[in-house]
Amino acid sequence: MSAYKNIVVGTDGSKSSLLAVKRAAQIAAAFGAKLIIGCAYYENEEQATKTLRKDSVTVLGDDPALKNLESARSEAESAGATDIETAIKPGTPVEALMSIVHENGADLLVVGNRGINSLTGRLLGSVPADVARQSECDVMIVHTVQ
Repeated sequence: MSAYKNIVVGTDGSKSSLLAVKRAAQIAAAFGAKLIIGCAYYENEEQATKTLRKDSVTVLGDDPALKNLESARSEAESAGATDIETAIKPGTPVEALMSIVHENGADLLVVGNRGINSLTGRLLGSVPADVARQSECDVMIVHTVQ
């Protein structure tokens, strides 16, 4: 197995997602890898309400997404990552993360476990479960919530 070179991690600005960012940054620092921090956002409320899940945080508009990325970058830097890029994408968190993974040729995707054990997550799917099924690269699900 070769070392990871491009690591993608998603954030929605929540405490849980920042824990995943921290873990991804630690791995990026250990491997000397590039860390790409991604944030999805909805362009309007209609889109958000169509796809909203109980376990997700709604990021409405690109301004909040950019603020989330600033916080996540600070977290990643404090965890030791040095080669950091950010990306925002409109759409659902799963769509955005998959797009960022493909565009960057990621070999590792890191997400938090929020929603994976909820009833809604089991019935309708959750971001961690959905990206694990769709991803063509390794996926690490970080234990960020009980």
